[in-house]
Amino acid sequence: MQQQLKGIKILLVDDEPNILQFLELGLRNEGFEVQCAQDGMAAITLLQQFQPQVVILDVMMPGMDGFEVCRMLKKTENVAVIMLTARDEVDDRVKGLNLGADDYMVKPFSFEELLARIHARVRNQFPHRFGEVVLGPFQIDDRRKEIRFDEKVLELSPTEYELLKFIVLNHGLVLSKTTILDKVWGYDFGGEENIVEVYIRSLREKLKDKNHQIIRTLRGSGYRVDLP
Repeated sequence: MQQQLKGIKILLVDDEPNILQFLELGLRNEGFEVQCAQDGMAAITLLQQFQPQVVILDVMMPGMDGFEVCRMLKKTENVAVIMLTARDEVDDRVKGLNLGADDYMVKPFSFEELLARIHARVRNQFPHRFGEVVLGPFQIDDRRKEIRFDEKVLELSPTEYELLKFIVLNHGLVLSKTTILDKVWGYDFGGEENIVEVYIRSLREKLKDKNHQIIRTLRGSGYRVDLP
């Protein structure tokens, strides 16, 4: 994985020097190229010079807050944005996601979880860097829009392909129906949430996952793919 992540650039934006130092050291050790900014204006300037694939962005900063920075980033750049906040408020998460943030984490968080989310974002938004992604029994070839499971090509509709790709690339994370709808069907989807259940049922049939050991249901929370 480290070899595949060589050349992936991450911009850290936070006004707390201790957090910046901790994350910069950890991410450099994982093979990423890292630059840091302590406020929104510095982040916008660095974005043009550094051209990162991933921005880890704190919400609460003096001057230009993380929401405004996110809005500007998503307007002009193809970049994955993971927002950080000290407040676990639904309104904040909804606002960030509506502005185009790709993920959201509440402080304090574990470095391992942040790393998993960065990997998921890179796999999901920059699949060309990986060619064919192999995760457990799954092989995802985004160029051919093809997924193999236990070496067999699955017969998938375009939506089934996008759904299975999304939940497998985000394996280990609990994905709510709302998150799945936003990422697979799009923010402007006007249908019912139970469409997710219908497609999950179809995927389980194709994976012969009768006992829900691959795609698990977490009642009241969503779905999680567990890989060996």
